[in-house]
Amino acid sequence: MGPPEERARVEALCEPGIPLCRLSLERREAGRLECAVETLDRQLLNIIQTDFPVDARPYEVLGERLGIAASEALAGVRRLMESGVIRKVGPSFDTRKLGHVSVLAAMRVPEAELAEVADVVGSYSQVTHNYGRDHEYNLWFTLVCENQEEVDRVAAEIKARTGIEDMRLLPAERVFKIRVDFEF
Repeated sequence: MGPPEERARVEALCEPGIPLCRLSLERREAGRLECAVETLDRQLLNIIQTDFPVDARPYEVLGERLGIAASEALAGVRRLMESGVIRKVGPSFDTRKLGHVSVLAAMRVPEAELAEVADVVGSYSQVTHNYGRDHEYNLWFTLVCENQEEVDRVAAEIKARTGIEDMRLLPAERVFKIRVDFEF
């Protein structure tokens, strides 16, 4: 973990009786990936997922909240990104209020091609996230576009680039939830 003074600083931030924790993330292509998420990192995750500071210097605000330097807050977020705990940091909008079209898409992908196809799908800025499932349609993703024509174009492009024709586009008929917060 580093020098004793760093450990003491992190332990001072811990809630009483809660030791430094571990978080396991499941990655389909690599089996079980475990990465240590220390209390400071956990606190960063809890803040940035729902309350990232809208400020010219957001890492200074994060640092103030956590009692650390802005450079430590930024280094913590970078470390979480490099380890794969955080995929990206960015705003989350209610796409319907912006007049955009959002669809859930499912593809039937040969198991041996799943990781490669997921990389292609994930390379599109219109794809918010994708994930593998134990299902006949084993790659699912959310596609957000300005209009239905763009949805159709991007879906056709993904099919052409991957060679996978079996894709289902499932537009939302009703929104049940649009926010999920994780407590780390």
